[in-house]
Amino acid sequence: MPDLLHTQAAIVGAGPAGLMAAEVLARGGVRATVFDAMPSAGRKFLMAGRGGLNLTHSEPLPAFLGRYGAAAPLLKPAIDAFPPDALRAWADDLGQATFVGSSGRVFPKTLKASPLLRAWLRRLDALGVTLRLRHRWTGWDREGRLLFTTPDGERAMVAGTTILALGGASWPRLGSDGAWTDLLAQRGVTVALLQPSNSGFTVGWSELFRDRFEGQPLKNVALSSGVQTVRGEAIVTRGGIEGGAVYALSAILREQINATGKAVLHLNLRPDIAVDDLAARLSAPRGKQSISNWLRKTAGLAPVAIGLLQEVAMATRQKPGDLPPAALAMLIQRVPVTLTGIAPITRAISSAGGIALGELDADYMLRRLPGVFAAGEMLDWEAPTGGYLLQASFATGAAAGRGALKWLKS
Repeated sequence: MPDLLHTQAAIVGAGPAGLMAAEVLARGGVRATVFDAMPSAGRKFLMAGRGGLNLTHSEPLPAFLGRYGAAAPLLKPAIDAFPPDALRAWADDLGQATFVGSSGRVFPKTLKASPLLRAWLRRLDALGVTLRLRHRWTGWDREGRLLFTTPDGERAMVAGTTILALGGASWPRLGSDGAWTDLLAQRGVTVALLQPSNSGFTVGWSELFRDRFEGQPLKNVALSSGVQTVRGEAIVTRGGIEGGAVYALSAILREQINATGKAVLHLNLRPDIAVDDLAARLSAPRGKQSISNWLRKTAGLAPVAIGLLQEVAMATRQKPGDLPPAALAMLIQRVPVTLTGIAPITRAISSAGGIALGELDADYMLRRLPGVFAAGEMLDWEAPTGGYLLQASFATGAAAGRGALKWLKS
């Protein structure tokens, strides 16, 4: 017989969505208990802080909401109720003032997650929120009680309401392992396959290119797939390519690979110069210069860009130095890189898929499980990096908290 616990509200998952739901409930006078399988709270949140903790974005709300694609109609009420300005004010109340970077992204002035998380946990403790760590949720028993495995054995929880905020399946070593999908599917909840999002891709590099350029960035490039083009940076990895600009196109590239087994990513290595002007530069005599030195001087290409150009040309049995200036200029501005697969979800920044949006009512309650709510990356939405991931996690956590308060009062 497992140890029996009682609480008004059980929140499973101590990430941004779960902790925000707990705060909303506690401020509403509800006794809330947060469970997490890890030894400490907010581990993936702390990992996000390694890049400066991009909390949200400052762009106008209509454009902001457009980043969520098909999920925007569901997410709009939650984000309208807890928009980027509200998130910034919340952080400021915790003593963590924010600023807007040159790209429009919003960061804490400390550029760290740990001070914010520590202040937040102190607030939750003062509000009476109980945190139970090393409690791995394993489902429900026949009486509908939540079951957890702990270092001290199995425990059962009787709760007036439950909020699930277990995250997706990226970075499983930090707690988001997607193990919950089977538990909900067994209850008849439709769950879309969890897939990598904001991820890298595999490329069949030659050994020569891989050994020489692994880890080097392709800076100030433009990447395109179909009609979508993104400016930014890409990084050559041993097995493929990743980086911010790649992540921004990851959804469309992933769907192409799922459909056909491959995708072609085009790189413009000199997006700031017109193709005719580039061709004119490439008309300069090469003389006795090596092709690499000549491309560096005339086209302003970095060694890794020249290596990529040669790698792709070699695959088509061409040599860049043998191409006419106009053809070479066009190749430099549209280098085709064939992606052969998607990098593992364990290395993705986030995940796509999850609880189908139609399974939720307007209060984020699961229609098939009255009194059970869900929030955060468990839901079937995805967004690019830039603050959109955390914003939606905070906002849906707050929305689920409000829904659970409404349920308890009813």
